[in-house]
Amino acid sequence: MRIRRWIIAALPALLVFGVACSESSAPAPGETGVGPQAGSQTNTHATAQSGPARSTADLPGIRARGELRILVQRRSDAWLPRDGSPLDADRDRAGQLAEELGLQATFVAVARFEELIPALLSGRGDLIVENLTVTPERRQQIAFSLPVELVREQIVTRADDEGLAKQPDLAGRRLAVQRSSSFWPTAEALARKHPGLTVEAAPEDLDIDGLLDAVATGRFDLTLMDSNVMRAAASWRSDLRVAVDLPENRVIAWAMRPDASQLRSAVDSFLARASRAADLGHDRVRKQDLPGLKERGALRVITRNSSSTYFITRGKLVGFEYDLARRFAESQGLRIEIIVPPTREDLLPWLRDGRGDIVAAGLTIEPERAASERITFSRMMHEVRLAVVGRADPERPPPAAVEELAGRSFAVRRSSSYWRTLEALQQKGIDLQLVSVPEDLETEEIIGRVADGEYDLTLADSHILAIEQSWRDDVVSQLEIGNQIAHGWAVRQEDQELLAAIDAFFDREYRGLFYNVTRDKYFGNPTSIQQQLASRPRNTGWISPYDDLVRRHAPRFGFDWRLIVAQMFQESRFDPKARSFAGARGLLQIMPRTAHELGYVDLEDPETGIRAGLDYLAWVRERFDAGLPTSDRTWMTLAAYNVGAGHVRDAQRIAVDQGLDPDRWFGHVERALLLKQKPEFHRKTRYGYARASEPVAYVRGIRDRYQAYIQVQADTRKR
Repeated sequence: MRIRRWIIAALPALLVFGVACSESSAPAPGETGVGPQAGSQTNTHATAQSGPARSTADLPGIRARGELRILVQRRSDAWLPRDGSPLDADRDRAGQLAEELGLQATFVAVARFEELIPALLSGRGDLIVENLTVTPERRQQIAFSLPVELVREQIVTRADDEGLAKQPDLAGRRLAVQRSSSFWPTAEALARKHPGLTVEAAPEDLDIDGLLDAVATGRFDLTLMDSNVMRAAASWRSDLRVAVDLPENRVIAWAMRPDASQLRSAVDSFLARASRAADLGHDRVRKQDLPGLKERGALRVITRNSSSTYFITRGKLVGFEYDLARRFAESQGLRIEIIVPPTREDLLPWLRDGRGDIVAAGLTIEPERAASERITFSRMMHEVRLAVVGRADPERPPPAAVEELAGRSFAVRRSSSYWRTLEALQQKGIDLQLVSVPEDLETEEIIGRVADGEYDLTLADSHILAIEQSWRDDVVSQLEIGNQIAHGWAVRQEDQELLAAIDAFFDREYRGLFYNVTRDKYFGNPTSIQQQLASRPRNTGWISPYDDLVRRHAPRFGFDWRLIVAQMFQESRFDPKARSFAGARGLLQIMPRTAHELGYVDLEDPETGIRAGLDYLAWVRERFDAGLPTSDRTWMTLAAYNVGAGHVRDAQRIAVDQGLDPDRWFGHVERALLLKQKPEFHRKTRYGYARASEPVAYVRGIRDRYQAYIQVQADTRKR
C-alpha cells in the first residue's frame, strides 16, 4: 500500500507513537493460542496450527531462530491488481524486511482475521501485516509500528440507493458489521449519535467480498469499509457507492508483541525508509527514468488482463509478460506494480502520459510506430508467426497462398499491428475486407467470435493461438503470413537508462533457462483437454495405482473416492511428479504455498500429495454455501480448485445479472464463468479475466470420468 506523504513530515511524532504502542500493557488474561504446532517451514507458508511453541518475540530470539514468522489470514484468492497496487503489497514488503534482516520469511496463515492477535500473543508468529487498524482496545494488547496507511471509514450502500446523502439520514437504516471488527465500536457510536439507526452483527465467516455482496443484493442495508478497500473495489464493481465518508483518519499499521522493542525499532526504520521512497512517487502520473524508479522502489508495468500477458489463477498472478516483468524488476531491486488500462489503444498513451513506466503487452516492434508514438522499443524479447485464424471446417480446404484470401473479411482491432499488416496486403492488390472490432477485445476473444461464426477470419500471433488450441478444437491456423515477428517492451523516448537496463536484461535472459521455462509453460507443447480425456478407465475394477490411498483418505474429508480419482486423472494423469504451468505439484496439483499453509511439504510423495489435495478441496468447499444442492456445490468446488474460488464467485454474480441460477453449475454458473473471457464482463469483476473454458471442461471431464468409474465398479461387482 502507498504510505501517505504526511508520514514523512510527522516522522518524529510517529516514532513517539510507535514507542507508546510498544509500551502498552501485557496480553489480556486468559488469552490463548490457536492450537498446537508441528514445525514451521523455512521460506514457505505455514499454518498457525503447525509451528514451534512459544518463543522469544524480540529480534535476538528471532535471529537465533533464523526466520521471521509473518502472520497473515489464509485466503482462497486475492484481488487482481489493476491500478498500481501490487498483490499482497504488505506481504511483499514484509518479505523485503526479512531479507534486510538476514532472515527467512515464513508466512503463518490463520483461518480468520480475528485469530491474528491471539496467534501473535501466543507466540505463533512475530509480526502481523494484515491491514490491521490501530484502535485503543488493540493498543492495550499489542505494539504497533509506524503507520503504513491512512484510511477513512466509509458507510457503503447500494449504487441505486439515493436516499442516503449525509449522516442525519441514518435514522431508520440497518448497519451491518462484524462484531469482532474494528468497525463495531464505530457502528455503536453512530447508533448512539443517530437514534433509529440499527446495528446488526454480520456473520463472522463473511469475507470482505461477501459483506459487500450482501449490501449490493439488499441482504444488508449498509456496512462500513475502509477507504483503501473501497478504492480497490471501485476498480471493478459499480453496484455499490460510498454514501458517507466519516471525518476521522484511521491508522493501518503492522503489529508485534509488546515486549518486542528491538523488532519494533527495526520495523519502524524499514518503514520510514520505505515511506521516503514512496513519497517521491506519490502522484499517480509521473515520468521517471531508472534512477528515479530505484529511489521510489517500484516499477509500474502497463499491460492487459489476458491469457498471454497477465491473469490470476488459483490465487497466483501469472502470465508470460508478467513473469518476465517481475524477473526484470527483481533484477533491479524493484517491486512490481501492474497498471491495466481500459483498452489496448490506451497502452502507449498511458505510457507517454506517465501513468506507467514500461509497456509489456505483446507489442510488435514497429520502428515507424515508435517514432509516431514518441516511444522506444526494447530489443526483441519474443518471436512469433502471424497466423490466419478461421473455423475448423473439413469441407473447406485452407488457402495455399495469401492471394487466395481475396474476398475474405478479417476482424481485427484498428490500433493493432494486424490492421497494418492487412492494409499492406490490400496495397499489394489483394481484395480483403477489414472489419474494425472494439478496442477492448483481446485477440483470444476475437478468435472465439470467429469460432462462433460472428466473424470470418482474424489474424493472431502464433503463441496466442496455441493457448486457445490447448483447450478448443474449433479453430485452426489456415495460413501463416510473412516471416517471424519480433515482440518487445516499450518505454518513453527519454528513459534511456531504463531502456539500457531492459536490453541488458534480455541480452542476458533471452533463450536462457528462465526464459525458456517461462515460454514453454505458457506456449510450449500444448496438450488439448480432448486428448487428456481420450484415456478410459480399466474394466478390471482397478482404476489407478493409488486406489487404496484414496479409498483410505477421501471419506475423512467427505468425498467419494472415485470422484477424487477422476480429479486426479484430470490433474496429473496419475503422475506424482507432475507440475503445472502455474507451479502446482503432485497427484492433485496443489500449489506449494497452499500446501505449506495446510502443513504439507513433499507433494511428490503420493500419500502427502493426496492428503494435501483433499484437505484443500475440503477447504475450498467451505467457500460455498452449505445450502447449495450437494452436487452443484461439488461442481463449483471443483471449478474453484481449478481456477480459484474468486473466479467462481464472480461467475455467480454474473449469473444473477444474466438471469441464470447462481446455485446451479451446469448450464448456469458454468455459462456465466465463460463470460469472464469477454472484456465487457471480466473488467467488472474482482478477479478479472479467466481462462474460463479450462475449468468448464475440467468439471465436465471429471463428471464424465466419475460416472464412468462408477459404472466400472458396478460392472465389476456384477461379475
